[in-house]
Amino acid sequence: MKKIYLACLVLLFATSCKDDFVDVAPPFSINSESFFESEEDYHLALVGAYDLLQATFVNVLMGEIASDNVNAGGESPTDVIGWQQVDRMIHTSVNSNIRDLWNYNFAGVQRASWILENEDRIDFEGKNQIIAEARFLRAYFNFELLKWFGPIPIKPQGQFQLGDELSIPRSPVEEVYQYITSELLDAIENLSVSSVQTGRVNQMTARALLGKVYLYWERFPEAADQLNQVINSGQYHLYGTQGNERYEDLFEFLAENGPESVFEIQYTGVQGAGFDCLQCSEGNVMVGFSGIRGYVGPVFESGFGFGLPRESIFNAFTEGDLRRDVSILDIEAWAAETGASFTIGNQDPVTGHTGYYNRKYLPRINNNQPDANLTQPNNNRAIRYADVLLMAAEALNRGGLNDELARTYVNQIRNRAGLSDTQASGADLFEVIKNERKLEFVGEGHRFFDLVRWGIAEDFIEGFVSPKNNLFPIPFEEIVFSQGNWSQNPGY
Repeated sequence: MKKIYLACLVLLFATSCKDDFVDVAPPFSINSESFFESEEDYHLALVGAYDLLQATFVNVLMGEIASDNVNAGGESPTDVIGWQQVDRMIHTSVNSNIRDLWNYNFAGVQRASWILENEDRIDFEGKNQIIAEARFLRAYFNFELLKWFGPIPIKPQGQFQLGDELSIPRSPVEEVYQYITSELLDAIENLSVSSVQTGRVNQMTARALLGKVYLYWERFPEAADQLNQVINSGQYHLYGTQGNERYEDLFEFLAENGPESVFEIQYTGVQGAGFDCLQCSEGNVMVGFSGIRGYVGPVFESGFGFGLPRESIFNAFTEGDLRRDVSILDIEAWAAETGASFTIGNQDPVTGHTGYYNRKYLPRINNNQPDANLTQPNNNRAIRYADVLLMAAEALNRGGLNDELARTYVNQIRNRAGLSDTQASGADLFEVIKNERKLEFVGEGHRFFDLVRWGIAEDFIEGFVSPKNNLFPIPFEEIVFSQGNWSQNPGY
């Protein structure tokens, strides 16, 4: 059963469904002066900060579409035109879907910052844990913004206010990394070692994110240290390797919040949603958008057919690799086996139908409420233990620290997939790690950022131009509102 983070959108915030860095005037009478007067107020504020994690479905889906893994799909080549443009790498600063990324993540920054700027209002037992969780959340949202947009405005002392866009600059990437890592180090000091409630982050969650941040920053010894602490904690293992677990159930409901979940974003199907405010949905909107168009049959529900895996990624799995059929559904083969029927939407050769679907996040038959496409309860496995192992292996290898231990971690992943050990070392081991990440995380939104940070995106993504496409454009409106304070990313 989902816990408190499936509560409905809390309406006690200075940011509404239309949260925006430059549109933060409080729409309600409740503000910092009339709130944070009780322990319950802090809990409610924390629920609201967690709530914006649900809007990060767009980070995952667009991260896949931007990569070489999938086609945009949809009904036609103009269905959600912003995603179609990203698929072709022809996006500009006038793109509503890119602006969603900016808005939703800055809304998360705002909600966490509201708690942090009021952390000293009152004292109560357990407050340090709440403050630490808020600090983690602010770091998480800022890291997502850093990945997409590079230099971003930061305001450690609290929420952004109208007018800040005229005076607060976009901080250099180096400063943003320093800020995020300091936030996470502070959070780690006060987070519980294990989660105090399902869906809430703990110390190991923060260490895993910190290790990832260090890895992206190419601080390999620091990354290895944090990630090894997660591994050595003994709190996690690869699902399907102990007891009665079955690997093929990893992305089914029964494995949610399981032993491989280091950070899992909670969703529910009990509350409806609407297209006028997708970020308001308590369900995983990505799942409905990824569903099979016009589907009638067993196991799955229908959807809109976005994020369609390409034949090249389907064929990239070697013989006997168990991950292929857990990750990708061959719809023709499935229909022949089960008698299911489906329709085909977008038939554009570049962005259209491929014959494959992202099985990890297909909507399963369940009792979710209408609009069913917007209220799917599938949780997002934001950081899996498999990711921790492969990130640690990469840090150990690229940092020249310990190839033997790195191989051990890689082989745990390979063995679960039904593959034999690798004996590679040095640069060859790094190539194995890159391939394992490609296959292990297809459909999960990591591939684009891996290619960019490895400096090889131009070799794999059609239309990608480096360094322009290493980052996405700052939304045009934000540049205008800043009145010259913020310059656009190069090439846009």
